[in-house]
Amino acid sequence: MSGCFAQRANSLRWRLLCWVTLATVLIWGIAAALSYHQARREVQELMDGQMAKTARLLLAQVHDDAHHLDDLPANMASLRGTKVRRSELILEFRIARANGEVLVSTEQAPSSPIAANGNALGYANIEHKGRPWRSLILETANGSYRVQVAHSFHSRDKEALEIAVKTVLPLALLLPLLIVTLYFSIRRGLKPLDDLANDVATRSPENMTPLSANKTPSEARPLVGALNQLLGRLAGALDNERRFTADAAHELRTPLAALKVQAQVAMASLDPEASRHALMQVLAGADRSTRLVEQLLRLARLDPVHQLPDPQPINLIDVAATAVRELSSNAATKAQTLRLLPSESPIIIAGDIDLLSAAVRNLIDNALRYTPTAGRVTVTVDCPHGEAIIEINDNGPGVPPEELAHLVERFYRGRDVSAEGSGLGLAIVRRIAELHGARLEVANLEGGGFSARLRWCSPQPPAL
Repeated sequence: MSGCFAQRANSLRWRLLCWVTLATVLIWGIAAALSYHQARREVQELMDGQMAKTARLLLAQVHDDAHHLDDLPANMASLRGTKVRRSELILEFRIARANGEVLVSTEQAPSSPIAANGNALGYANIEHKGRPWRSLILETANGSYRVQVAHSFHSRDKEALEIAVKTVLPLALLLPLLIVTLYFSIRRGLKPLDDLANDVATRSPENMTPLSANKTPSEARPLVGALNQLLGRLAGALDNERRFTADAAHELRTPLAALKVQAQVAMASLDPEASRHALMQVLAGADRSTRLVEQLLRLARLDPVHQLPDPQPINLIDVAATAVRELSSNAATKAQTLRLLPSESPIIIAGDIDLLSAAVRNLIDNALRYTPTAGRVTVTVDCPHGEAIIEINDNGPGVPPEELAHLVERFYRGRDVSAEGSGLGLAIVRRIAELHGARLEVANLEGGGFSARLRWCSPQPPAL
């Protein structure tokens, strides 16, 4: 039961119905109060007018011989022709001389002084039998006689309430019908959202086409737009995953086949030297496969990341110096010169030091691989014109100009490749650069050689 209530409480349809119903009942209550207030004022004016007419008629009955007035209340009560209605105005009256002598009075008439020196003429609010009454005193032109007509405020309020109830009661009786109409109207108005939900719910995981916004209300179009953007990102992610899986399977098939062949050669060879060479090739192939798998896993981790979770201040000079120090032994094996040219002052950016270090090591390792023996690799860290850069230059053979644009593509290694690799290194570096707000630039150097550069356009160094 509580679960059903919670589900309804979270329903937009029920929320709208509750709020609209509450607003309707509130407005109905205000209308009822205003109707009662207006009816009460109208009743007061109407009854004051009736009191004045009755008082004039009573005064018209008065003359010097006042004995005929003794039976006036009984005669008035015995009149026939109409039935007494509940809403009929019942007035109490007294007729008296100017000195206060009462000539005739009804049973419920007030007993307050009526003499000329006791009460002023006109309307007044008095208290009679512990309740408020409305009183009117008129007198003849010569001032000899006076008449007092009175009516209970309780009767007036009761009459006003009856009028207000008769005005508002039809609306109250129609209120349930109004609520039912509101419910079906809201349900009908929210049907496009139900259709949208059904469209999303019935889609297969492979269907990433954008949702149609033709019949969607303008209030829900931002939601449809956001869903379409999400579907687009999911479609791109799925395409990347399929392409990545296909490329990885293709790239892993070759080294694994080579490993199998070399292992078979080692097993079949009777020559110890040939067997040893085959086993060395197996180890080299295992190393290449391990490197390829590591790069594939790193790329798979970076693909779904849209921003760095916790960027920290990083000194680019320290990153480059660490990478140069770690790869110095690789350069020494080929008698290569690996040199760092740092700027005079620290260059601080915000990022992930492990990822950025991996990117710089990858660029330096590529330069060492494709630079011939006794070659030269220079790592420069500078901030010209407010743009931080890490640039790795070598004096190797460079890259054919038509292949430069394809170097950052996954598994692309070019036509004339002498060094071993998987073709994933620059793709990983580009992804790391994107996460750090940088750009990877590759170019051939004039006079020979190759340049790879990480550039931060107008970086905002964080405070250390």
